[in-house]
Amino acid sequence: MKYEDLQNNVQKPYFFVGDPLLSGGRPFHYQLSLWTKKGYLLRLKNGAYAFAREKERIRAEELATFLYEPSYLSLESALAWYGLIPEMVYAYVSVTPRINRKYKNAFGAFLYRHIKPALFWGYTQIKTRHGHILMAEPEKAILDYLYLNLANINSDDDFENIRFNTDVMEEKIDAKKMQNYIAAFGGKKLERWAMRCLP
Repeated sequence: MKYEDLQNNVQKPYFFVGDPLLSGGRPFHYQLSLWTKKGYLLRLKNGAYAFAREKERIRAEELATFLYEPSYLSLESALAWYGLIPEMVYAYVSVTPRINRKYKNAFGAFLYRHIKPALFWGYTQIKTRHGHILMAEPEKAILDYLYLNLANINSDDDFENIRFNTDVMEEKIDAKKMQNYIAAFGGKKLERWAMRCLP
């Protein structure tokens, strides 16, 4: 396969080598390595690449979903997205019913934290130019965060150290939806801290 053939076969700026669009004309590993060394491709993880010329048009948030499915952005990434915490987040943090994973590439660090399959819900799809972003709803992002960090939240000081933005909570949080989500999670300790996030 020639590099021009790869460009013609792939309609998105990023792809998996096993993509059905490449059926019958998949590049060899040595070709991918060569094109990466030449700066034509950016390696995202084993078997996944992006066209370097498209880098400025690719949103890292959509790569978060693409790199490890099923997953959706949540925890610190979603909390920062909605302005629910003041800190900037230096990794794209998602939850997944699969095992924990971590990837690092030219677009940043991508962290995936396991959540039990019964709790894999409460996210929305945001259409992008090349695909979509799966993002936790604000209520679910809070609960995912509390659930996965519950062992470290044992006092008022611990809770205050999360630095939730209460003004934004009042604006973004649907109290009824939050209460329904709290009930779906269950657990007295989670409920105790989650109820403090109600507007």
